[in-house]
Amino acid sequence: MKTKLITVAIVGKTNSGKSTFLNNTIGERISITNRKVNTTQDLIKGIVNKNKTQMIFCDTPGYNTKKNKFSIQKKINSTVWNSLFTVDCILYFINSYQYNYKTIQDDLNKISESKKFITIVFNKIDLIKKDNLLTLTNKFKDLKYIDDFFYISAKYNQGLNKLSSYLEKKASFNKWLYTNNEISNKDDVYISNECTRNAILKFLHKEVPYNIDIKNLAFKFLKNNNVKIKQIIRINNKRYKPIILGKNGITIKRIRENSQNEISKIMKSKVHLYLKIE
Repeated sequence: MKTKLITVAIVGKTNSGKSTFLNNTIGERISITNRKVNTTQDLIKGIVNKNKTQMIFCDTPGYNTKKNKFSIQKKINSTVWNSLFTVDCILYFINSYQYNYKTIQDDLNKISESKKFITIVFNKIDLIKKDNLLTLTNKFKDLKYIDDFFYISAKYNQGLNKLSSYLEKKASFNKWLYTNNEISNKDDVYISNECTRNAILKFLHKEVPYNIDIKNLAFKFLKNNNVKIKQIIRINNKRYKPIILGKNGITIKRIRENSQNEISKIMKSKVHLYLKIE
């Protein structure tokens, strides 16, 4: 039997559940999830192989057609926009429980310029009444460039199989780009760095999390199957250091423990994480 291939961009506002969808679809946590804006800042790919079909999902940063006070938004919008021209189709995620129709319509109008078929995915349907699903659809059905609508709860794995079958049918005959055992284009070092960045997002506020960078110094599997990781938290302003450290070092300790626990869960190994600020 010939193999099939489809590449899919996952696009939508922050907190629409894109990363949760990707993680649950893959079956592993490869993309960080956080309620703050622009949690995902890079293009993370997740690979699913099903019935001779390889589906490559690109989890894009939260898209925003409006200007943002953080300069990184320009880079993020560019990352999203460029990815749209390299995929076969686009899944636009909407938080069914809380969204602004006008801003989403602006996004969709802009995204439609890519000339790719767009499918709207109403996520978090577990938070609304079923009677409201038709109302959601009616608001967007007049948009001629929309190919289809799906209703899911990524958190509780509702509707994911139906969406997967739809994408499988859309796939074209082609060679796979990844081997059967690959689930992401990102390695363990990248994912461990993302866990630390997510912990910083969790414990710090305002502009600080968006002005730091995580660099790996060492990533080593020990003889007892433990993992030793050393990371540097790079800051672009000296005044951030005492904020990250916290009183008596309490904040950096919380960041380290949170990241260490997350990495341990993902790698199913005991992790020894060491952090340094510079």
